[in-house]
Amino acid sequence: MAKNRASEITAYRPCVGVMLINKDGLVWIGRRFEKQNDDGVGKWWQMPQGGIDDGEDAAQTALRELAEETNVTSAEVIAEAPGWFTYDLPENLIGKSWNGKYRGQKQKWFACRFLGEDSEINLKPPGHKQEFDLWKWATMDEVLDLVVPFKKDVYVEVIKALRHLGK
Repeated sequence: MAKNRASEITAYRPCVGVMLINKDGLVWIGRRFEKQNDDGVGKWWQMPQGGIDDGEDAAQTALRELAEETNVTSAEVIAEAPGWFTYDLPENLIGKSWNGKYRGQKQKWFACRFLGEDSEINLKPPGHKQEFDLWKWATMDEVLDLVVPFKKDVYVEVIKALRHLGK
């Protein structure tokens, strides 16, 4: 009987997540337009996140990823959620995402205060692949209602750890 390649992949990609909070205590969330799931294209909402490069400081990674995905540079790290959070990709994506090397992600989450104006946000930042086609400010509970299902457990824990910083 042939083994399922997805069941053999056990590594988690080291990554950061960013909860960007504005002056009103709302959280930035974007829609991943190129992803498709059972609900169709454009149903995957998430906060900015991305891989940690070898030797890179996680907090600096958070600010770099935020800039690469949203063009936001007017932000400062205000908190770090304790520990690491992991999630598995859906079975149909294991072995396909990240060159097939990882079954999911191991994430360190940071809260950042947005110090700029909404006009700074650009979903097509120069020199970087576009990740999102829509964005909005949302309450933390709204974020939980919108997030892609396979990441929801992580988001519940992240929001539990950082809820005191926003709405």
